[in-house]
Amino acid sequence: MSGMSTDIGRRRVIAASLASGVALLASAAAFAASPVFPEKGRTVRIVLGLAAGGASDAQARFVANKLTGVLQTPVIVENRPGASFILATEEVIRAAPDGYTIMYAPSSVVAQNPQTLAQVRYDPFKDLTPLSLGARGPLVLTVHASVPAKTVQELVAYIKANPGKMSYASFGTGTSSHIYGEVFARQAGLDVVHVPYKGGADAAKDFLAGRVQYYFDAAPNAIQNAATGKVRMLAVAAPKRSAMLPDVPTMTEQGVSGVDMPSWLGFYGPARMPAPVVAGLNAALAEVLAMSATRDFFQQGAYEAESSSPNSWGN
Repeated sequence: MSGMSTDIGRRRVIAASLASGVALLASAAAFAASPVFPEKGRTVRIVLGLAAGGASDAQARFVANKLTGVLQTPVIVENRPGASFILATEEVIRAAPDGYTIMYAPSSVVAQNPQTLAQVRYDPFKDLTPLSLGARGPLVLTVHASVPAKTVQELVAYIKANPGKMSYASFGTGTSSHIYGEVFARQAGLDVVHVPYKGGADAAKDFLAGRVQYYFDAAPNAIQNAATGKVRMLAVAAPKRSAMLPDVPTMTEQGVSGVDMPSWLGFYGPARMPAPVVAGLNAALAEVLAMSATRDFFQQGAYEAESSSPNSWGN
C-alpha cells in the first residue's frame, strides 16, 4: 500500500507541475498578446486627408505636438490629400492595427462618403476603430467681396439672377462643405457650379482670388479669410450661433432651413486594434484635448476641443 501511495503522490506532483507549467505558458501568452504601447522612440503617424495649411491640418499638428510629450514618443502628421479623404482612409485601413497609424478626419468619412461616393470601398463601421472625438465646430457660408450680397437672401437673389454663372468651392467631392453646398442649392433652388479642391488651403487660394464666388468654409479659415477684407461671412451652418461668431446669424435665421447639420472631427485607427492600445490612445487624446492650451488654440478658430470614449461620439 505504501508503494501505491507513493506512486499516487508522485502522479499528483507531476500533474500539479504540469498544471503550473500550463498556467505559466498561458500567462506568458497573455503578456505577449498585450502590446506595450507605445514603444519608446517609435513614431506615431496621424494621417490627414487634406493638404497642409488648413484649419484641420493646424489642429492635427497642434495635437501631435502635445501627444509627443504625453506618449513620450514622436507623433507626426502626414498629409494624404485627394479623393475626399478616401486615400487617407484606405491607407489607415491597410495599416497594421498597432496604434502607430491613426487618422484625424471629419464626419464625412463615416457619415457621408459611404452614402454619396461610388468609389468608396470601405465600411466605416467594420474597417475603422473610433478612438475619440477631437473637435466640434460649424461651417460658415462665406462670399467673395465681388458679390454684392450681405445676407443669405441677397445671395440667393443674386445667384438666381445669374443662373449657371456662379460657382462655389468645397474641400472635395463628398466632403461636408460639398454636402452643405448641395443642400443649400437644393433648398433655395439654385443653378450653380461645384468646384472641388484638395482641402481648405487650396480652395482658399481660388476663393480669395474671386475664381469661385462662395464657399462653406471651416470657421477658422472663414475668420482668417474675412480678416483680409476679400470675403464676407454671411451665415453659420449650424443649429445655433457660434460663441466665437455671435454676430453671424444661422442659415435658418435667414430663411434657409436644412443647412444646420452638426460638424465634428475625430480620431480613428484601423479595425482590430487591441483594446489596451485603444484605451491608451483614448486616454492620451483625452489628456491633450483637455489642456487649456489646446482648448484656447481650438477656440481661436471657433472650434471646441472635445474628447470622448471610443464608440460614443459622432452622433
